[in-house]
Amino acid sequence: MSVVYHTPLTKTTHWKAVIPFYGYGAIALLVSTVLLLLSANNLLNHYFSPGNLAITHLMALGWGTMMILGASHQLIPVLIESELYSIKLAMLTFLLAGIGIPLLVVGFYEFNMGAPAKWGGRLILISVIVYLYNLFKCIKNSRKENIHALFLFTATAWLLVTSTLGLMLIYNFSFPLFQKNSVDYLPLHAHVGIVGWFLLTIIGVGSKLIPMFLISKYFNSNLLWRIYGLINTGLILFVLLFLYSESLLYLFIPVVCIFSGIVLFVIYCYKAYKQRIKLKVDEPMKISLVAILLNLFPVLFLIIIIVHATFTNTVSFSVVMGYGFVIFFGWITAIIFGMTFKTLPFIVWNKVFQYKNQITVTINPKDLYSKLIYKWMIFFYWTGFSIFLIGLLMNNVLLISYGAGLLVIAALFYGWNIIRLILFKAPLDEYNNQ
Repeated sequence: MSVVYHTPLTKTTHWKAVIPFYGYGAIALLVSTVLLLLSANNLLNHYFSPGNLAITHLMALGWGTMMILGASHQLIPVLIESELYSIKLAMLTFLLAGIGIPLLVVGFYEFNMGAPAKWGGRLILISVIVYLYNLFKCIKNSRKENIHALFLFTATAWLLVTSTLGLMLIYNFSFPLFQKNSVDYLPLHAHVGIVGWFLLTIIGVGSKLIPMFLISKYFNSNLLWRIYGLINTGLILFVLLFLYSESLLYLFIPVVCIFSGIVLFVIYCYKAYKQRIKLKVDEPMKISLVAILLNLFPVLFLIIIIVHATFTNTVSFSVVMGYGFVIFFGWITAIIFGMTFKTLPFIVWNKVFQYKNQITVTINPKDLYSKLIYKWMIFFYWTGFSIFLIGLLMNNVLLISYGAGLLVIAALFYGWNIIRLILFKAPLDEYNNQ
């Protein structure tokens, strides 16, 4: 049964600055899962391999980052209660990153740190700078201080650090910029991106959207400030200890700080859930809330890695691979699967029904995507994720292959729903109702 709206449409960011990112992300996810399936026999060789580097960066940049950049262009006005500064800069961000990411991934896949990888890194870095400038101008033009916007701005600053360091590591293969090999700095590069960019962004945006989608009035600025302080303190300590300390045991200090921040964020979301007005929680919100809990699992993996490395001077390869898999194919993917179908339907709905005057619309944004396709996507996703992770931890190539195959199917269902959404057109009777 459709819900009837009698409301003027809210002025939002133009869809051209948002929807292309969603389409790009869907393609990147599908390509990543296909590469995962094709690389099943080689995944257990070493984490620093061309295939693993290509998949990791395609998931981190093509999937996670592009989806966040696109969604944030729509969400920034919500966070700062002001319009996006520049649509043209948003589109330039997409163009630069959209070209740079495949160049970088191809460079990694061929293990060629020459022109493709370097140009890819340069374009991605410029894209981040353009996005950061656009965000800065948005916040500057807004007269209202906002903790959520601060999270996003700080996260983007960390993304700039991550991108700069990544490009330097590529150049380090040709010119001795660092005292050690590039592979020795990979943990630093990875964790600045994972914690600084992804974690801070998800917490900053999630602390606004989750109560909003649950129709909950819960907000605790002091708690968010504590979370912000703990995570940034932990990350800064991690960088300093990584560069200047030889004892892995000291790394427990930043891990505890970051873990404490994650726990507080889980508590924040739980309180928002308990104080919700909307009692029935839809499927996208359910998976988003599960993804919040998945925040805790990578930290547990990291603790195991540190303990094992401290007392044995070796690293458990299967646990390291499981750690990365849980982050990119678990936590980040789950939160995107949930938030996509809470944000994109509204964007498409605004695009299709952007009339100037007050109208009656008998189509709800949540009706624009297929619930059946979504349910099948989630089924294949969780099944494939579980089987693949078990296969990694057991060093079982057969389970890895089965899990990767199911993840490919989940990515196909996701892409199918995205295409349905992007190509949606209003029925003729809707136009007749004007």
